[in-house]
Amino acid sequence: CLGTSILTDSDSFQDVVVKIERPTYHKPFLGGFKNRITGVEFHNAGSQTIPKPRPDKGIKVFCRETQTVMEKNKPQQTKNTTSTQMTKIGLYVSNTTDKLISPGKYFTAEEYHKRRLEAVIVLQTYFRRWHAINVVQNLRELKRLRLAWEAQEELQRKKAKEEKLRREYERRLNPKTKEDFELLYHAVELWRREETEKINRSLTGAERKAALCGLLEQEAQLIASIGRHKLNADEENRQKAILHFLDKCAQPKRWEAYDGKITEMDTPYTLRARELFEIYFSISMKGIPKDERIDVLLTLRHTVKEHECKLTQEIVELIDREVDLMSREVKECNLEGLRKRIRTLFLQYTKNPKFNPEVARILKVPPDPLKLYKTVHFCQSCKNHLMSTEFPVPANSRTIGRCRLCYKLDNEARQREAFLKYKLILENLRKSEADYQDDAKIVFSIQHQDLQYMVETIWGCQSALSACSDLYDLVMVRWDKHHEWSPWNTILLTEGEADAHLKLCNLEKAYEATFIDGIKDKHIQAKTYFAQFPAMASFLQRSDNQANAN
Repeated sequence: CLGTSILTDSDSFQDVVVKIERPTYHKPFLGGFKNRITGVEFHNAGSQTIPKPRPDKGIKVFCRETQTVMEKNKPQQTKNTTSTQMTKIGLYVSNTTDKLISPGKYFTAEEYHKRRLEAVIVLQTYFRRWHAINVVQNLRELKRLRLAWEAQEELQRKKAKEEKLRREYERRLNPKTKEDFELLYHAVELWRREETEKINRSLTGAERKAALCGLLEQEAQLIASIGRHKLNADEENRQKAILHFLDKCAQPKRWEAYDGKITEMDTPYTLRARELFEIYFSISMKGIPKDERIDVLLTLRHTVKEHECKLTQEIVELIDREVDLMSREVKECNLEGLRKRIRTLFLQYTKNPKFNPEVARILKVPPDPLKLYKTVHFCQSCKNHLMSTEFPVPANSRTIGRCRLCYKLDNEARQREAFLKYKLILENLRKSEADYQDDAKIVFSIQHQDLQYMVETIWGCQSALSACSDLYDLVMVRWDKHHEWSPWNTILLTEGEADAHLKLCNLEKAYEATFIDGIKDKHIQAKTYFAQFPAMASFLQRSDNQANAN
């Protein structure tokens, strides 16, 4: 209850008690207004009264859903009486449309099923004929595709062989790399042995000595010719390395965006490096006209005069000297030494971070001498201290021995063997092992000398399946692809045979027992040979432990 005062007269008030009934239900909004300042809502008077209850009629009332009748339609078949009309007295029925039906031959159930069986056999005969025609056509198509594929593979092998012979001929005609000269020396050695055998078979006494002396002179001439080619190739390779170095300095900064696009940006340092690279490339060109050469020299002179030092002064003096000699019509062959000095000094200029700041990012920083004690070794042959990476260490080696350069010189002077084929096999083997990504270590520990022993002594320089003896076509792969490659878990095959071998899941089912026994015998030979060396003994013990665990 709430008490309030009501003004009754002009000067009198009366206290009135107002009863407030709290609603027991949610009051619906039937209109009103809202004060926007205070946010108070005012409802109409109609919404503040209790709704009038409905009078009780004394009849139980249901909702609409309970008063709806559920109907269902269901068809019914009733009896229908029929009859036939025949001719009789007082009724005529026309028989013009009647048919005379006579009973056929009666056959039993056994005859019926036999007839059905014969019909089924006929149907099966035609179906099988149609199916056989389709099978034969599919086999013919598969045969045609197989023959076309074999012809294409044979053509590709023939082209690859011709390309290999062409490349080998080109490498012998224009040698450029160490492997090319290795092949040349090997060819000279094979020629010398053939000629020596021919002389020993056909000649004796003084004639034999004279022929051997002539052979020695021819061999010396060939070696001298190879040496001249080597000097030219070294100079060409050196020039290519210099251009590659300067071009690497002149490359813009690159980074990849989130959408895969490559963004490039030139900095003042890269622009400076590109300018120096273009100048060096211009002064290294041969056979350009006199006017263009003078323009290049003037550009070079203007560039180096930006910095005053002893090196730039010497370059300017040499440029002035060449311009003066060119004005006196001196032949280009006589200017070759002067131009080479200009190139050499300008190369020193470009490699100085003071004049070419971008080169500081690529130049190798001399390491700390205190950290080189464990990685520097002494070569007993050339008497030089070299990094450990310059010493090839085969698995059967117990000491550091000689460096790579001494091994190469000794091979060129004495055995003249070609290791290119074995290096290719080892390179392909290391690539295939790296693809497995199972932390293989043995393949990276052996050298090409170890692989040469395995190929020549254990595997006989031929494929284990087809007996192919072309080393360029042979590769080494894992015998069991689920275990790491090792000399006692390998097989020598051609490339096609290797691909098919690696697809096998069960070796015992794919190969005969005699073939598997032969492969295991070769693995035992490899274990016996490599078990002598301490570097391989640990790997061999680990593989034996794994085999025992399996």
